[in-house]
Amino acid sequence: MLLKSELEKVYHAQQQLVKKKELNTERSILKNYTHTQKHIEVITGIRRCGKSTLMRQMMRKHPDFAYFNFEDSRVFGFEVSDFTKLDEIMPPNASAYFFDEIQNVLYWETYIRQLHDRGAKVFITGSNASLLSKELGTRLTGRHLRHELYPFSYSEYINHKKTKRNADSFSKYLYEGGFPEYLSSGNEEVLQTLFKDILLRDIAVRHGIRNTKVLIDIALFLLSNTGKEQTYNNIRKNFGLGSTNSASDYLHWMEDCYLLFYVPRFSWKTRNIAANARKVYAIDNGLVQANSISHSDDIGRLLENAVFLHLRQQAGQLYYFRENKECDFVWFQNKMCKMALQVCSEINSDNIQRETNGLLEAMNHFNLSEGTIVTLSQNDTLKTSGKTIRLIPVYEFMK
Repeated sequence: MLLKSELEKVYHAQQQLVKKKELNTERSILKNYTHTQKHIEVITGIRRCGKSTLMRQMMRKHPDFAYFNFEDSRVFGFEVSDFTKLDEIMPPNASAYFFDEIQNVLYWETYIRQLHDRGAKVFITGSNASLLSKELGTRLTGRHLRHELYPFSYSEYINHKKTKRNADSFSKYLYEGGFPEYLSSGNEEVLQTLFKDILLRDIAVRHGIRNTKVLIDIALFLLSNTGKEQTYNNIRKNFGLGSTNSASDYLHWMEDCYLLFYVPRFSWKTRNIAANARKVYAIDNGLVQANSISHSDDIGRLLENAVFLHLRQQAGQLYYFRENKECDFVWFQNKMCKMALQVCSEINSDNIQRETNGLLEAMNHFNLSEGTIVTLSQNDTLKTSGKTIRLIPVYEFMK
């Protein structure tokens, strides 16, 4: 519980600070953003990916706004009863209300529902997918629109860096990733601290994990093995966990915080999808590079991770495909496979059969006439077995 006088000081200090901060590079999400008065706008994503900046960019449409950040250490201990005091402090006729990291407060959805019922326009951010989804799915069903935000895409990166779309700029993006603060400072400690904050603050503290070393070791292992298959049982054995349920919890908590993602193996049977190994991918290549040494020379896996992140942000479902051979990604929309895609830094005489055979097997399985191989710089068209395979430079593919 907090004193109203303390809340008032923090509110006015935050209000002044958010007005002074620079808006920085405009996010692509705003290009397709349509303002609606009827819905609560929910912005989710990993810590430090730019959610607060995006919120400030949205504030330009609402000059008479109210803003409050629940990550502020001065309001540690904020309880649901304190919303009444905050409501008295904020202007009753604000054109919009913006709340940062609101999932830190238990039962926050009760107050947001009240604001919404009063006809207020509300924006909220959060860095934990499950916590937000649980509350949004109960009291706020049908009343919200959700936007997932990621670190800079390649298009946003070249806009931020004021450079051109080409192999050279993508090569830098491939290793640097897209966290805005790191791109501004170039200091890898930013990404190392972020990695530890997510594991310790968002997972260990929230879920009562005492053995944080095991948690960190598992996360480092997964970061170092992006693009590889993992099972809960293998994680259990490798790290001496008591059960596969513990391994499952750890991996799901990392996904909830947007640190890691898992791509299932395709099957028409839901039971098989759940039972098969999943491939692991990371939120950002810069984060991988700063916290792992195994990727330093593995450009192929970094490229695959970058392509995954691009596909992950498109509407649809993503799988990898394997029967006799393997195809890196098959992409579905409306329960139909729209694309089979292989990722390879360079196609040459040594690997062309392996890469095309896996792709062709997926194309035949889903009756696709065209397939795609994303490369670093090759642009070509191959005709084989009555199918067309297009080689596309990654900097052209990621538009």
